[in-house]
Amino acid sequence: MKLPVKIPKKVLKIVLIVVAAIIVIAIAVALVMWTRSIENRKRRTDLRNAMIEVISEYGERGLLELAGVPVNDIFYSDNGLTIFQGDSQDWTYSADELQNISIFDRCSKAVVYISTSTAGVSSFLDVIPTSGVGSGFFISSDGYLITSLHVVEGATSILVTIYDGSQYDATMVGSDSENDICVLKISAEDGREFDYLTFGNSDNLKVGQKVLSIGNPFGYDRTLSSGIISGLSRTIRDENGSILLGMIQTDASINPGNSGGPLLDKNGYVIGVNSSIYSDTGVSQGLNFAVASNTAYASAQDLIKYGKVNRGWIDIVPVQLSQQIVDYAGLSVSKGLLVSQVVQGGKAASAGLKGGTKQVLYGESVIYLGGDVITAINGVPVSEYSDLFTAMSNTRPGDTAELKINRNGTEMTIKVELVERTSENVGWLNR
Repeated sequence: MKLPVKIPKKVLKIVLIVVAAIIVIAIAVALVMWTRSIENRKRRTDLRNAMIEVISEYGERGLLELAGVPVNDIFYSDNGLTIFQGDSQDWTYSADELQNISIFDRCSKAVVYISTSTAGVSSFLDVIPTSGVGSGFFISSDGYLITSLHVVEGATSILVTIYDGSQYDATMVGSDSENDICVLKISAEDGREFDYLTFGNSDNLKVGQKVLSIGNPFGYDRTLSSGIISGLSRTIRDENGSILLGMIQTDASINPGNSGGPLLDKNGYVIGVNSSIYSDTGVSQGLNFAVASNTAYASAQDLIKYGKVNRGWIDIVPVQLSQQIVDYAGLSVSKGLLVSQVVQGGKAASAGLKGGTKQVLYGESVIYLGGDVITAINGVPVSEYSDLFTAMSNTRPGDTAELKINRNGTEMTIKVELVERTSENVGWLNR
């Protein structure tokens, strides 16, 4: 039998001291590391905040230059930043060129070539087919695409050719003559999916902003041109005499065959649908127009869902105030839409909206003075016809709109049930 070993008290005391020292050292090391971690975290936070402030004020270029990296230009892409240094003669492409190349590579496969056939009749009553060409672009992977209505209007057959040469017969889903927009649909027997483009927000556009256009001018398929936005909210009259409101004006080259193609921003988002040109030669002279993307998107969604544009409208005859009307009528408000007439027995009349009673000749039209002046609709200030269309863009027949009006100098609010927006009641606009 072994007896237990008795450890001397002195040895035990030394062991306990060593263990305690190790624990103290471990705690001290942990505290030092924790303190350093807090300091490093604070240092990184301070550095990050400083970098954010520098980028906010001077941009990425300013940050790099503060770090001692001279920068001539920067190209932003999905893969990160490309920094340009040194003499521009040593560059293969400039930042602007890389941006153009990138957008074309990403977006051009979604742009299509549209050819149409229309049956005409000769003086001998023979049926003579005529043809036309235009552009369009996919807005979904299952074959929905947008083009300009005037490209396909009256066509007896519509043929769509995509980037790889494949051709498909297209059917018309619906059209919006008010905005020169048409939605087509093609179907692939093999169930293939199509490249498509994404809409941007045209409400955020600025004059001077860079834009690119892809289309098929004079039959040259998938042609890229670039320019800037030279005007916004333009009102134009097309070749058929129809009035188009809220148009984007651009100097990007748009020629016959470009109609229906996309107008893109620097990120490749659709901000317009190319529609028409102003020219006395038949070709682009730097004054071209596109339907704003928010208008085109709203039209397309309605056409796909309902087969027609299904927006709300106020059943009145409005007149955009001019200084001449304000002075002549002695109005206390200088901006807004004058209610010249209300539809008898209509929703606006039932809501209490008042039309004018004094008949005057304004230009070539007869208007009535003395009615209410609408200054805002659903919180959206209205001073031009384009504002009326904006305020009505997301409404439906049967919705209730809150109108802020001025009646003989007194401001009040009236709620009006909306009717269906038709070409007839839009035609009441006094332009």
